[in-house]
Amino acid sequence: MKSWDVIVIGSGAAGFAAAVTACCKGLSVLMLEKAPHFGGTSAISGGAVWINDTDQARKLGKNGSPDEMKTYLRTIIGEANYRPELVETFVNAGRDALAFLEQEGAVKYSLRPLSPDYYPDEPGAVDVGRALEVVEYDGRKLGAHFRTLRSPPPGMLLFGGMMVNRVDIQHFLDMRRSWASFRHCGKLLLRYGRDRLRHHRGTRLAMGNALIARMATLALRKGLELRLNVTVKSLIEHNDRVTGVEIEQNGESATLHARHGVVLAAGGFAAGRIAPQFRPATQQHYTMSPTTNDGAAFQLGLRVDAKQGPDLPSNFFWAPVSVLRHPDGSEERFPHLVTDRAKPGVIAVNQRGVRFVNESNSYHHFASAMQQQAENAPCFLLCDAQAMKSYGLGLARPAPVNNDALVKAGYLYKAQSLGELAQQLGIEPQQLEQTVERYNRDAQNGHDTAFHKGGNSYNRAMGDAAHRPNACNAPLTAAPFYAIKLFTGDLGTSRGLVTTADAQVVNQQGVPIGGLYAVGNDMDSIMAGTYPGPGITLGPALTFGYLAAMHMVQQSPLTSGENA
Repeated sequence: MKSWDVIVIGSGAAGFAAAVTACCKGLSVLMLEKAPHFGGTSAISGGAVWINDTDQARKLGKNGSPDEMKTYLRTIIGEANYRPELVETFVNAGRDALAFLEQEGAVKYSLRPLSPDYYPDEPGAVDVGRALEVVEYDGRKLGAHFRTLRSPPPGMLLFGGMMVNRVDIQHFLDMRRSWASFRHCGKLLLRYGRDRLRHHRGTRLAMGNALIARMATLALRKGLELRLNVTVKSLIEHNDRVTGVEIEQNGESATLHARHGVVLAAGGFAAGRIAPQFRPATQQHYTMSPTTNDGAAFQLGLRVDAKQGPDLPSNFFWAPVSVLRHPDGSEERFPHLVTDRAKPGVIAVNQRGVRFVNESNSYHHFASAMQQQAENAPCFLLCDAQAMKSYGLGLARPAPVNNDALVKAGYLYKAQSLGELAQQLGIEPQQLEQTVERYNRDAQNGHDTAFHKGGNSYNRAMGDAAHRPNACNAPLTAAPFYAIKLFTGDLGTSRGLVTTADAQVVNQQGVPIGGLYAVGNDMDSIMAGTYPGPGITLGPALTFGYLAAMHMVQQSPLTSGENA
């Protein structure tokens, strides 16, 4: 009989948190992944976690009180959707979860020196203390599994295969004005050059790739069995308890049993056929989730009478996305998270050539504003020659990179005047000129009277700290002028299966379904469709993955007769 203590469906951060914890506690674990590569959306994410009162924060005296964080979450989520039991558990158990995973060697994080909550002026918000950054990792430690780790899309890599994190990006932007940055970049390039002699891409991993690689290395060493290209067809029930799964692999079916529990961690349904019914209609929408995040695990839960979360204005974690179409017909998607929108000399306009949002607000906020009016989606991100030279725009890189190929491909628009650019974009030229003229008058003084770009600590942290008098504002005056088209997009689903505070899936009556757990984007998010800060998906993913495993450890295993 093929049986394990725990079966995990999905291979993102939440699934690995459950798997690693279970393995470290002595349970046998099987992880099933539908894709040919493991890591899911987590592997291409920024990798940050948002957790209260961590050891890292304590060490630097930046730990906040639980009540402050709960106040902030209650304010952002809203009283109607605030779930005290889940929030209380996340706020109080997050530190224990991260500490356990770090002590075992599954993760390694450092406190971001400045990373404000996304609504920094609201009660309970902080500028430092909750957001942690993934420490880089050597992918060579994965051995042969490095080749099956999901790689970030090409647009998120430099030179065809080199990963960089937020710190590295700033060094590349500063390398012409700082010897320290020049030296830092030189070391990265030398390492990358050596890597490419032996590997298909750079082995210095950053962000979510480093997170998944480190977790996988430990889990595999602890005995995790990882199977790729596996489709889970159904859950097995016995005496009102989930006891295993039916799978299909290489055209063959098999029944696999779980003595302690099955964990749904397959990344939600953002890339599935059911996704459109849960989001507002826009002309075109692009998810950053892999195609295998099709809601299969979500549907598995519904088939055993699991309860799904309520309909919310935002059933997804939104982000604006630009799309490059290659000659072979393939598409490359780029999420506009931190690299361009907040920078000085960059603004967004809608199809009428009018600004409609504070460009330096969070990606979730920005894409939500796109959905408020039909004329806002798609929209256009504009910059002048100086901003392009300094920061780039989407897939277009800053100087000295030549971006003519992106112009030829129709991704990047380039014109010698704003009027000419407007014509290329299908915008009334006079309107665009008036919009830029108004913005420029404000930007000269470092203010944005229309939308207050750069008006709070989060905005300024995303801008250019070296730019004065405001890190986010500079007039668009230097030709040529550039633009790219932005579509609504998402980073995954917020809506999922309702669970208890220890991640047990509940049925329609609110009673836990024995042996069934949901974590990550398969779990109905405690954020209830809001996006309070950086890492608010991975923070709960690690926390509730850990709690699910700890709950399974405490359960009596099924006997062979019960598994029959």
